[in-house]
Amino acid sequence: FARHSRLLLRHKLASVHCQQSAAMSNLLINQPKYSWLKELGLSEDNPGVYNGSWGGSGEVITSYCPANNEPIARVTQATMAEYEETVQKTREAWKMWADIPAPKRGEIVRQIGDALRKKINVLGSLVSLEMGKIYVEGVGEVQEYVDVCDYAVGLSRMIGGPMLPSERPGHALIEQWNPVGLVGIITAFNFPVAVYGWNNAIALTCGNVCLWKGAPTTPLTSVAVSKIVAEVLERNKLPGAICSMACGGADIGTAMAKDERVDLVSFTGSTHVGKMVAMMVQDRFGRKLLELGGNNAIIVFEDADLSLVVPSAVFASVGTAGQRCTTTRRLMLHESLHDAVVERVAKAYKQVRIGDPWDPTTLYGPLHTKQAVDQYLAAIEQAKQQGGTVVCGGKVMDRPGNYVEPTIITGLAHDAAIVHTETFVPILYVLKFKTEEEAFAWNNEVQQGLSSSIFTKDMGRVFRWLGPKGSDCGIVNVNIPTSGAEIGGAFGGEKHTGGGRESGSDSWKQYMRRSTCTINYSKDLPLAQGIKFNFP
Repeated sequence: FARHSRLLLRHKLASVHCQQSAAMSNLLINQPKYSWLKELGLSEDNPGVYNGSWGGSGEVITSYCPANNEPIARVTQATMAEYEETVQKTREAWKMWADIPAPKRGEIVRQIGDALRKKINVLGSLVSLEMGKIYVEGVGEVQEYVDVCDYAVGLSRMIGGPMLPSERPGHALIEQWNPVGLVGIITAFNFPVAVYGWNNAIALTCGNVCLWKGAPTTPLTSVAVSKIVAEVLERNKLPGAICSMACGGADIGTAMAKDERVDLVSFTGSTHVGKMVAMMVQDRFGRKLLELGGNNAIIVFEDADLSLVVPSAVFASVGTAGQRCTTTRRLMLHESLHDAVVERVAKAYKQVRIGDPWDPTTLYGPLHTKQAVDQYLAAIEQAKQQGGTVVCGGKVMDRPGNYVEPTIITGLAHDAAIVHTETFVPILYVLKFKTEEEAFAWNNEVQQGLSSSIFTKDMGRVFRWLGPKGSDCGIVNVNIPTSGAEIGGAFGGEKHTGGGRESGSDSWKQYMRRSTCTINYSKDLPLAQGIKFNFP
């Protein structure tokens, strides 16, 4: 009996070993075609916590490739105990980092940018493999992080407030800016590198430390980026916890939102989740920076240059398979050119090269998840029920992965429920308008206020569009698409988009706290507003 039990146990162990070996061999990372993943320090199983050392003992999740739904590799997420440890180490690291002069901090950010440059192609390939966007967009996303690092280096010698004239003799009035402390960064799947980069580079330059929770569906990108950043910090003998990471789901995100030790929560994601995050942060009177949804419109007037309109509309609606927050979802056409533009855009849609996202010739890849495919189908059905006509696309493609046809729908009312719903898929609703006032009003009637653009040669109209009665969005363009923003300007939107600003301009102020300081260097004590308060 004992011998039989030993044989049975040995057989079970062998069976488990075979299953594990088969599971490992099925991972894309073990296939020669994807051996480049190991250049990023990735393996079959990856730790999902970094706070100066690597760890993770929580749930093991598998990352899948949207182009074929095959497993890439695994990541072990953080437990709540590991989150607690990471916050403590990150706050401790701030004590050293805040004492380093801003230009010296800028030098570290410069080195981070250089390290990213060296890995830009391989990291861009990972973004393409794990998120699903085409290769050139994946590389471009890493380039954004590099560009923001360059921007932040210059900023490190420029941030600060003015010396203001005091009404009192012998007094100086100074505006002093200091770092907020710990910046919690929660990013979305659609830009798994760039959005972290916008926040990280500026926050570091301002003297903050960072704790990053990336999207649960792009954990390998989070790990790979953190490895690059950690190497720079460790090479400079700085605490790695200056840039900490905790992979996880809603539990980690909720903890960050409620944690008073997280001085600023920067959240990028859906309006629905962003509202919950905002309420949790506000409940403790914390700071929040929200980058949420967008229901963006291109408005084409009768005098528009159609050679600019067509490529702009196609790029902004089809790029990233309709999964950018700045994607054009509404194309408003003046009635005089509606039919002609629809015909030209539909023809261009049919010429878009669809394929594997890592193929350099591909212009359009898969949706990120199977759930997004379901949302795509549901939105098309709702649009039909509300009076819409599908003139292009409308189907799931018969191939591996999460591929759907880029879709154009006409005939809907400007205020149809589906038109006012941001669906994160490649569906373009085409609307017909008569007057400028009508078009501007339709642009502003949706809940979100992220990006917008008009195509016209009328300079009066341009400045009306930019003015107080024009677009109510945070990004207001003329003769260019709604997507593809540069890093030099502040990025963000109004209303249900959240009101936050990241990247360029004066967005650095969101990562700092301001003090007004009055210094009396005289021997007298005059009071402001001429108040006299004489003691006996």
